[in-house]
Amino acid sequence: MRISLEKLLSQKQLLLADGATGTNFMEMGLEPGFPPDLWNTSNPEKPEALHQMFVDAGSDIILTNTFGANGPRLKLHKAENETYEINKAGAEVAGEVAKRSPRPVVVAGSVGPTGELFEPMGALTPENCKAEFLEQMRGLKDGGADVIWIETMSAVEEIEAAANAAIELDMPYVFTASFDTAGKTMMGIAPSGLDNIASSFAKPPLAYGANCGVGASDLMASMLDMTETNPDAVIVGKANCGIPVVKGKETVYTGTPQLMGDYVKLAGDAGVRIVGGCCGTKPEHIAAMRQSMDGYNAGTRPNLEEIIEKIGPLVAPPATEATRAAAAARRGRRRK
Repeated sequence: MRISLEKLLSQKQLLLADGATGTNFMEMGLEPGFPPDLWNTSNPEKPEALHQMFVDAGSDIILTNTFGANGPRLKLHKAENETYEINKAGAEVAGEVAKRSPRPVVVAGSVGPTGELFEPMGALTPENCKAEFLEQMRGLKDGGADVIWIETMSAVEEIEAAANAAIELDMPYVFTASFDTAGKTMMGIAPSGLDNIASSFAKPPLAYGANCGVGASDLMASMLDMTETNPDAVIVGKANCGIPVVKGKETVYTGTPQLMGDYVKLAGDAGVRIVGGCCGTKPEHIAAMRQSMDGYNAGTRPNLEEIIEKIGPLVAPPATEATRAAAAARRGRRRK
Protein backbone atom coordinates (compact mmCIF):
# COMPACT_ATOMS: atom_id res chain seq x y z
CA MET A 1 0.00 0.00 0.00
CA ARG A 2 1.46 3.33 -1.09
CA ILE A 3 1.22 6.54 0.95
CA SER A 4 2.84 9.97 1.02
CA LEU A 5 5.33 10.81 3.75
CA GLU A 6 3.33 13.89 4.69
CA LYS A 7 0.17 11.83 5.23
CA LEU A 8 1.96 9.13 7.21
CA LEU A 9 3.55 11.76 9.46
CA SER A 10 0.07 13.11 10.18
CA GLN A 11 -1.07 9.63 11.22
CA LYS A 12 1.84 8.44 13.37
CA GLN A 13 4.14 10.12 15.88
CA LEU A 14 7.09 7.84 15.13
CA LEU A 15 8.04 6.35 11.77
CA LEU A 16 10.55 3.59 11.11
CA ALA A 17 12.84 3.89 8.09
CA ASP A 18 14.87 1.00 6.71
CA GLY A 19 18.46 -0.14 7.29
CA ALA A 20 21.67 -0.42 5.32
CA THR A 21 21.95 -1.02 1.60
CA GLY A 22 25.63 -1.53 0.80
CA THR A 23 26.61 -3.71 3.76
CA ASN A 24 23.58 -5.96 3.21
CA PHE A 25 24.24 -6.20 -0.52
CA MET A 26 27.77 -7.43 0.21
CA GLU A 27 26.21 -10.42 1.93
CA MET A 28 24.12 -10.91 -1.22
CA GLY A 29 27.23 -11.15 -3.40
CA LEU A 30 28.08 -7.53 -4.24
CA GLU A 31 31.73 -7.36 -5.26
CA PRO A 32 33.93 -4.70 -3.62
CA GLY A 33 33.99 -1.57 -5.77
CA PHE A 34 30.93 -2.55 -7.83
CA PRO A 35 28.16 0.08 -7.68
CA PRO A 36 24.98 -1.52 -6.31
CA ASP A 37 22.87 1.03 -8.22
CA LEU A 38 23.52 -0.92 -11.43
CA TRP A 39 21.62 -3.87 -9.98
CA ASN A 40 18.40 -1.88 -10.52
CA THR A 41 18.61 -2.71 -14.23
CA SER A 42 20.88 -5.79 -14.31
CA ASN A 43 19.69 -7.72 -11.22
CA PRO A 44 16.50 -6.04 -9.95
CA GLU A 45 15.56 -9.12 -7.92
CA LYS A 46 18.36 -8.30 -5.46
CA PRO A 47 17.26 -4.78 -4.42
CA GLU A 48 13.68 -6.05 -4.50
CA ALA A 49 14.59 -8.81 -2.03
CA LEU A 50 16.28 -6.35 0.35
CA HIS A 51 13.35 -3.91 0.20
CA GLN A 52 11.01 -6.81 0.97
CA MET A 53 13.09 -7.89 3.96
CA PHE A 54 12.92 -4.39 5.42
CA VAL A 55 9.18 -4.11 4.85
CA ASP A 56 8.68 -7.54 6.42
CA ALA A 57 10.78 -6.38 9.39
CA GLY A 58 8.51 -3.37 9.88
CA SER A 59 9.90 -0.39 7.95
CA ASP A 60 7.43 2.40 7.16
CA ILE A 61 9.89 4.02 4.73
CA ILE A 62 12.16 2.26 2.23
CA LEU A 63 14.95 4.08 0.41
CA THR A 64 15.57 3.27 -3.24
CA ASN A 65 18.83 1.65 -4.31
CA THR A 66 20.06 4.89 -5.91
CA PHE A 67 22.38 6.45 -3.35
CA GLY A 68 25.28 6.70 -5.82
CA ALA A 69 23.21 6.97 -9.00
CA ASN A 70 24.23 10.48 -10.01
CA GLY A 71 26.28 11.37 -13.07
CA PRO A 72 29.67 12.03 -11.43
CA ARG A 73 29.60 8.77 -9.46
CA LEU A 74 28.26 6.66 -12.31
CA LYS A 75 30.92 8.14 -14.59
CA LEU A 76 33.50 6.19 -12.60
CA HIS A 77 31.87 3.05 -14.02
CA LYS A 78 31.14 4.45 -17.51
CA ALA A 79 27.42 4.45 -16.72
CA GLU A 80 26.70 8.19 -16.53
CA ASN A 81 24.49 8.00 -19.63
CA GLU A 82 22.23 5.56 -17.77
CA THR A 83 21.49 7.92 -14.86
CA TYR A 84 17.82 8.42 -15.66
CA GLU A 85 17.12 4.74 -16.39
CA ILE A 86 18.90 3.47 -13.27
CA ASN A 87 16.98 5.85 -11.01
CA LYS A 88 13.64 5.20 -12.67
CA ALA A 89 14.18 1.45 -12.30
CA GLY A 90 15.23 1.87 -8.66
CA ALA A 91 12.02 3.70 -7.81
CA GLU A 92 9.92 1.16 -9.70
CA VAL A 93 11.50 -1.81 -7.91
CA ALA A 94 10.90 -0.27 -4.48
CA GLY A 95 7.42 0.81 -5.55
CA GLU A 96 6.37 -2.74 -6.37
CA VAL A 97 7.40 -3.89 -2.89
CA ALA A 98 5.50 -1.01 -1.26
CA LYS A 99 2.44 -1.65 -3.38
CA ARG A 100 2.29 -5.29 -2.23
CA SER A 101 2.52 -4.37 1.45
CA PRO A 102 -0.71 -4.73 3.46
CA ARG A 103 0.21 -1.60 5.42
CA PRO A 104 1.26 1.86 4.21
CA VAL A 105 4.87 2.18 3.01
CA VAL A 106 6.61 5.30 1.68
CA VAL A 107 9.10 5.01 -1.20
CA ALA A 108 11.90 7.53 -0.69
CA GLY A 109 14.16 8.27 -3.64
CA SER A 110 17.70 8.12 -2.24
CA VAL A 111 20.06 10.87 -3.46
CA GLY A 112 23.61 10.81 -2.12
CA PRO A 113 26.49 13.24 -2.64
CA THR A 114 28.30 13.53 -5.96
CA GLY A 115 31.71 12.95 -4.39
CA GLU A 116 32.98 16.11 -6.08
CA LEU A 117 34.33 19.30 -4.51
CA PHE A 118 32.97 22.76 -5.20
CA GLU A 119 35.01 25.64 -6.62
CA PRO A 120 37.66 26.75 -5.83
CA MET A 121 38.80 23.42 -4.33
CA GLY A 122 37.21 21.46 -7.19
CA ALA A 123 35.33 21.89 -10.45
CA LEU A 124 31.77 21.60 -9.13
CA THR A 125 29.50 24.66 -9.32
CA PRO A 126 26.00 25.11 -7.88
CA GLU A 127 24.60 25.13 -11.42
CA ASN A 128 26.17 21.92 -12.70
CA CYS A 129 25.60 20.17 -9.38
CA LYS A 130 21.89 21.00 -9.55
CA ALA A 131 21.80 19.77 -13.16
CA GLU A 132 23.24 16.41 -12.09
CA PHE A 133 20.64 16.06 -9.34
CA LEU A 134 17.84 17.07 -11.71
CA GLU A 135 18.69 14.21 -14.05
CA GLN A 136 18.73 11.74 -11.16
CA MET A 137 15.53 13.06 -9.60
CA ARG A 138 13.64 13.01 -12.91
CA GLY A 139 14.23 9.29 -13.01
CA LEU A 140 13.10 8.87 -9.40
CA LYS A 141 9.99 10.97 -9.97
CA ASP A 142 9.03 9.17 -13.18
CA GLY A 143 9.62 5.84 -11.42
CA GLY A 144 7.04 6.83 -8.81
CA ALA A 145 9.09 7.83 -5.75
CA ASP A 146 6.88 9.44 -3.10
CA VAL A 147 9.57 11.76 -1.73
CA ILE A 148 13.18 12.70 -2.56
CA TRP A 149 15.53 11.62 0.24
CA ILE A 150 18.77 13.65 0.09
CA GLU A 151 21.25 11.96 2.42
CA THR A 152 24.80 11.82 3.83
CA MET A 153 25.57 15.39 2.82
CA SER A 154 28.47 17.40 4.20
CA ALA A 155 28.48 20.70 2.25
CA VAL A 156 25.86 23.45 2.39
CA GLU A 157 26.23 24.05 -1.36
CA GLU A 158 25.40 20.43 -2.19
CA ILE A 159 22.36 20.38 0.10
CA GLU A 160 21.17 23.58 -1.59
CA ALA A 161 21.72 22.20 -5.10
CA ALA A 162 19.84 18.98 -4.31
CA ALA A 163 16.98 20.73 -2.48
CA ASN A 164 16.54 23.26 -5.28
CA ALA A 165 16.44 20.44 -7.84
CA ALA A 166 13.66 18.73 -5.86
CA ILE A 167 11.77 22.02 -5.59
CA GLU A 168 12.08 22.64 -9.33
CA LEU A 169 10.55 19.21 -9.98
CA ASP A 170 7.78 19.94 -7.46
CA MET A 171 8.80 16.97 -5.34
CA PRO A 172 8.55 16.84 -1.54
CA TYR A 173 11.98 16.24 -0.05
CA VAL A 174 13.96 15.39 3.08
CA PHE A 175 17.66 16.03 3.67
CA THR A 176 20.16 14.59 6.11
CA ALA A 177 23.82 15.26 6.81
CA SER A 178 26.57 13.07 8.22
CA PHE A 179 28.20 14.47 11.37
CA ASP A 180 31.38 12.43 11.47
CA THR A 181 34.09 15.01 12.20
CA ALA A 182 34.13 15.97 15.89
CA GLY A 183 30.39 16.56 15.89
CA LYS A 184 30.28 18.39 12.54
CA THR A 185 30.17 17.39 8.89
CA MET A 186 33.42 17.10 6.96
CA MET A 187 32.77 20.58 5.54
CA GLY A 188 32.00 22.11 8.93
CA ILE A 189 28.21 22.14 9.28
CA ALA A 190 27.04 21.84 12.90
CA PRO A 191 23.80 19.96 13.71
CA SER A 192 22.16 23.16 14.95
CA GLY A 193 22.91 24.77 11.58
CA LEU A 194 20.54 22.53 9.62
CA ASP A 195 17.50 24.50 10.74
CA ASN A 196 18.82 27.68 9.14
CA ILE A 197 19.53 25.77 5.92
CA ALA A 198 16.03 24.25 5.93
CA SER A 199 14.34 27.59 6.50
CA SER A 200 16.24 29.25 3.63
CA PHE A 201 14.44 27.35 0.85
CA ALA A 202 11.41 28.62 -1.06
CA LYS A 203 9.74 25.30 -0.26
CA PRO A 204 10.90 23.81 3.07
CA PRO A 205 11.70 20.11 3.49
CA LEU A 206 9.23 17.74 5.12
CA ALA A 207 12.03 16.71 7.48
CA TYR A 208 15.76 17.02 8.02
CA GLY A 209 18.31 15.34 10.23
CA ALA A 210 21.32 13.05 10.32
CA ASN A 211 22.40 9.69 9.02
CA CYS A 212 25.49 7.51 8.98
CA GLY A 213 28.36 9.15 10.93
CA VAL A 214 30.30 7.07 13.43
CA GLY A 215 27.76 5.42 15.71
CA ALA A 216 24.38 5.67 17.40
CA SER A 217 25.63 7.64 20.42
CA ASP A 218 27.31 10.31 18.29
CA LEU A 219 24.21 10.59 16.12
CA MET A 220 22.05 10.96 19.23
CA ALA A 221 24.24 13.87 20.34
CA SER A 222 23.46 15.52 16.99
CA MET A 223 19.76 14.81 17.48
CA LEU A 224 19.76 16.55 20.85
CA ASP A 225 21.19 19.69 19.24
CA MET A 226 18.63 19.65 16.42
CA THR A 227 15.56 19.06 18.55
CA GLU A 228 16.69 21.75 20.96
CA THR A 229 17.25 24.23 18.12
CA ASN A 230 13.75 23.68 16.71
CA PRO A 231 11.45 21.43 18.80
CA ASP A 232 8.72 21.67 16.12
CA ALA A 233 10.82 20.34 13.24
CA VAL A 234 10.42 16.79 11.95
CA ILE A 235 13.84 15.34 12.67
CA VAL A 236 15.35 12.22 11.08
CA GLY A 237 17.88 9.99 12.84
CA LYS A 238 19.29 7.09 10.78
CA ALA A 239 22.24 5.78 12.77
CA ASN A 240 24.94 3.28 11.93
CA CYS A 241 24.56 -0.03 13.72
CA GLY A 242 27.18 0.49 16.40
CA ILE A 243 30.85 1.02 15.59
CA PRO A 244 32.64 -0.63 12.64
CA VAL A 245 35.48 -2.99 13.53
CA VAL A 246 37.83 -4.43 10.88
CA LYS A 247 38.26 -8.18 11.21
CA GLY A 248 40.55 -9.51 8.51
CA LYS A 249 39.02 -8.50 5.17
CA GLU A 250 35.61 -7.74 6.67
CA THR A 251 34.18 -4.70 8.41
CA VAL A 252 31.84 -5.79 11.19
CA TYR A 253 29.38 -3.46 12.92
CA THR A 254 29.15 -4.08 16.65
CA GLY A 255 25.59 -2.92 17.29
CA THR A 256 23.16 -5.59 18.45
CA PRO A 257 19.41 -5.62 17.78
CA GLN A 258 18.96 -4.73 21.46
CA LEU A 259 21.21 -1.66 21.11
CA MET A 260 19.23 -0.45 18.10
CA GLY A 261 15.99 -1.04 19.97
CA ASP A 262 17.30 1.07 22.86
CA TYR A 263 18.32 3.72 20.34
CA VAL A 264 14.70 3.97 19.12
CA LYS A 265 13.44 4.84 22.60
CA LEU A 266 16.21 7.39 23.19
CA ALA A 267 15.54 9.01 19.82
CA GLY A 268 11.80 9.17 20.49
CA ASP A 269 12.37 10.71 23.91
CA ALA A 270 14.70 13.28 22.30
CA GLY A 271 11.92 14.40 19.95
CA VAL A 272 13.02 12.58 16.77
CA ARG A 273 10.09 11.64 14.49
CA ILE A 274 11.75 9.36 11.88
CA VAL A 275 14.16 6.70 13.11
CA GLY A 276 16.10 4.17 11.08
CA GLY A 277 19.44 2.46 10.60
CA CYS A 278 22.37 3.11 8.30
CA CYS A 279 25.58 1.12 7.74
CA GLY A 280 25.55 -2.37 9.24
CA THR A 281 21.83 -2.34 10.04
CA LYS A 282 20.29 -5.65 8.98
CA PRO A 283 16.63 -6.68 8.80
CA GLU A 284 16.93 -8.30 12.24
CA HIS A 285 17.97 -4.93 13.68
CA ILE A 286 15.00 -3.26 12.00
CA ALA A 287 12.70 -5.92 13.46
CA ALA A 288 14.01 -5.12 16.96
CA MET A 289 13.52 -1.41 16.29
CA ARG A 290 9.94 -2.09 15.14
CA GLN A 291 9.25 -3.97 18.36
CA SER A 292 10.72 -1.13 20.41
CA MET A 293 8.70 1.45 18.47
CA ASP A 294 5.44 -0.49 18.80
CA GLY A 295 5.93 -0.70 22.57
CA TYR A 296 7.14 2.88 22.93
CA ASN A 297 5.86 5.07 25.75
CA ALA A 298 7.24 8.60 25.82
CA GLY A 299 9.75 9.29 28.56
CA THR A 300 11.84 12.23 29.68
CA ARG A 301 14.29 13.86 27.32
CA PRO A 302 17.68 12.10 27.72
CA ASN A 303 20.95 13.86 28.32
CA LEU A 304 24.29 12.86 26.84
CA GLU A 305 25.36 10.97 29.94
CA GLU A 306 22.23 8.77 29.80
CA ILE A 307 22.79 8.12 26.10
CA ILE A 308 26.38 7.02 26.68
CA GLU A 309 25.31 4.80 29.57
CA LYS A 310 22.65 3.03 27.48
CA ILE A 311 24.20 2.69 24.02
CA GLY A 312 27.91 3.36 24.45
CA PRO A 313 30.57 6.08 24.35
CA LEU A 314 31.02 8.76 21.72
CA VAL A 315 33.49 7.83 19.00
CA ALA A 316 34.20 11.34 17.70
CA PRO A 317 33.02 13.77 20.40
CA PRO A 318 32.61 17.46 19.57
CA ALA A 319 35.66 19.61 20.13
CA THR A 320 35.77 21.52 23.42
CA GLU A 321 37.76 24.64 24.32
CA ALA A 322 40.35 22.37 25.97
CA THR A 323 40.74 20.09 22.95
CA ARG A 324 40.90 23.06 20.59
CA ALA A 325 43.63 24.66 22.72
CA ALA A 326 45.57 21.39 22.79
CA ALA A 327 45.28 21.05 19.00
CA ALA A 328 46.51 24.63 18.54
CA ALA A 329 49.47 23.92 20.81
CA ARG A 330 50.35 20.80 18.77
CA ARG A 331 50.19 22.79 15.54
CA GLY A 332 52.46 25.43 17.09
CA ARG A 333 55.03 22.81 18.08
CA ARG A 334 55.02 21.34 14.56
CA ARG A 335 55.74 24.76 13.06
CA LYS A 336 58.84 25.26 15.22
